Parts: sequence; structure tokens; C-alpha cells
Amino acid sequence: RVLEAADRRRAEVVGEEVTFTANLNNNVTTACNVGCLFCNFKDTAHTFERDAEVETEGFTKTPAESREIVTDAVERGIYEVCSVSGLHPAFALDGEHREVLEAHPDPKAVNYTPPEVYETSPGTYVDQIAAMSVDSVHVHSMTPEEAYHARRGTDWSYEEVYGRLKDAGLDTVPGTAAEILVDEVRDVICPGKIRTDDWLEAMEGAANVGLGLTATIMYGHVENEAHRALHLKRVRDLQERVDGAITEFVPLSFVHQNTPLYEHDVVAGGASDDEDELMIAVSRLFLDNVDHVQSSWVKYGDEQGLKMLNCGADDFMGTILSEEITKRAGGDYGEYRSFADYVEMITSIGRTPVERSTDYEKRRVIDPGDPPFGPQLGPNADGTPLLEAEERHTPADD
Repeated sequence: RVLEAADRRRAEVVGEEVTFTANLNNNVTTACNVGCLFCNFKDTAHTFERDAEVETEGFTKTPAESREIVTDAVERGIYEVCSVSGLHPAFALDGEHREVLEAHPDPKAVNYTPPEVYETSPGTYVDQIAAMSVDSVHVHSMTPEEAYHARRGTDWSYEEVYGRLKDAGLDTVPGTAAEILVDEVRDVICPGKIRTDDWLEAMEGAANVGLGLTATIMYGHVENEAHRALHLKRVRDLQERVDGAITEFVPLSFVHQNTPLYEHDVVAGGASDDEDELMIAVSRLFLDNVDHVQSSWVKYGDEQGLKMLNCGADDFMGTILSEEITKRAGGDYGEYRSFADYVEMITSIGRTPVERSTDYEKRRVIDPGDPPFGPQLGPNADGTPLLEAEERHTPADD
């Protein structure tokens, strides 16, 4: 009955359309020393240093490499680049921030190591955002956690940080790094990470300078139903404060297989299918001020992802082209969906496929009887990557 109620509510709010977007994931670096126990995307930052005794299995991209990857993807037809990265100790917001960090009496206390210590420098956040701002592509990046990292060692406000990033080309902010917005849960799964109040403050700061937002929840680990309800309440209240800047809510089911939480026997597994369906449904019913709820085929797979579209969800992610975070955690549902895949899947459940922009302002209803349906995106039809093998940074689980 809950699923049916959520599906009816979905139909009332957004109708029978299922949206998706043509996008690319370009994560800049896996270097991180925060130590979140739910994550297998990171690689210990010191293994990236020039004199490290072990060779890192991760990667760091220079701004020039990011620009090459995004330029190639834009030529293939994508119009959104999503970038979420590890908290590399050499990252600074911009040149002024680097001067502040270099002058700090104890750089380690603010998690700073100069870029010359590493084999590859990630540049600054402003450098990376500017590099990914190719033509009219929409840059969706700089989570609250990354913004927290980009102001460490200063008294700068989040408005100041996000204002500089917006000037560099940032368009919207992904509301990831939320996990569960309850500190007693964060104390277990990510004790070194941004706290609930800071996450909310960062999101408000981004909205205050005119940036659009999304919001997420990562569930199915150590939290209980009360924690999930508190998280939803905090997102709904935030949406009121930012005057509707949150365009979509994205439930992310915890992928446990390769994570420290699972390896250390803190959790025995992730959420069940019933929990996944109820998370989507309750999100639709409770978040009465957020129009769009996303179903993640990366987390759920195609079949269950489609089921979620009948449990309250109305958005089905994007083409992605390359996905590393869930894959490293043990996800095995792939990294890419073509326009033809989307049209076939969405029409199979009797719904209307609609191509959208990141902010949902631009929409194109697709006629299933009139192929081709959109840009011929990559990786190429045969699965080859965006860059040649010798140019690629091999992900740690390949």
C-alpha cells in the first residue's frame, strides 16, 4: 500500500515521464586520508607521494587531463559533467588558499601537503572546475565535503568558497557526502568527515550564491529507520530554507562488498529489496517539497531500477560513461547506458522517456518510434573507453 500510494503521488506531481540526462562522471582523484569505513573508492594519500614505498593503485588527474576527457565527451554529445573526488591533501581552493595553507604553522593539522610531494598534482579546485567547463557543458561538482576541504585553515564562509567556484564555472552542487545526517551514525561510519551541521551550512551557502542543489541519502549500513526519518526531515527543512533549490533527491543503497564496514564485520550486508523500495516510496511521500526522486541503476541494476520507477521515482540517472565509486565498492551493474537503452527500458514499463538538463529546465520528449534517439555517446558502442589504453588511469579494481 505504501508503494502504491507513492506511485500515485509520483503521477500527481510529475506525470508519466521518466527523465534521464547525457552525462559523464569525471572523478579527479582517489587520493584521500579521511578513512570513511563505507568507502572503497579512496586510496591512502601517502601512497601517491614521490618517495612512497608502495605504488598506488589509484589515480590523480591534472586539470589538463580533466579538460581532455570532458572535451572528448562533449564532442560525443554529453552536456553534464559530474565530478566527485577524494580529499587530496594537496588540493587547495585557489592560489590564495594555497598561500594560506603554505603559511600555516602546522600544515598537517589542516590536512595539507604541498603538491610537489606527489607524483601528480591535482592543481586547485578552481583549476579543475575551469578545466571541466568546456563549451556550454554543465558542471555538477564540489560536494559539501569538498567545500569543507576547500576552506580548511581559513575563516572563509561557504558563500565565499562557492562564489569563487561559481566564477570558475561551477553550475550545481551534488548533495552527496550526506550519508546519514545524524552524527551518532557518522561517528561510526565516517568519524573524520564533515558533521551534519556543516553539511547543511555548506548546502545553504551554495544556494545563497545561486547554485542549484541535489540531495542524497546513503542507507542500509548501521543506521535504523529513525535515523532515516531524521535525515529526510533535515532535507525537507533544508529545502524550505533554500527556497526550493534542491531539484532531486537520490536514495543510494549501500554497496557493501569491498568496504571496510563489511570486511571488519560491522555490517553483514546492505539493504534488502523491500528496504530499497520503501526508501524510494517514503522519500516521495515525505519530501513533499522536492519534485524529483531518482532511481539509481548503478545501485539497483536495470530490473530493480525499473521497479523503483513504480514505487515513487521518476528519474533514471544518466549515461555516466565512466563510474568508479560504486564499482570499487563492489557494484556490478556497469558504467554506461545509451539513449537506446533508456528508451527501451522506460517504454517497457509503459512510461514516456524524456531527456532532461541537470536542472530539469530543458526537456525533450523522445518518440520511441523515431530513432536515433539522441547523441551517439561513448564509450563507443563496442565498449571501448574514452581514452586509449596507454592514456588511461586504471581503476584500482580493474
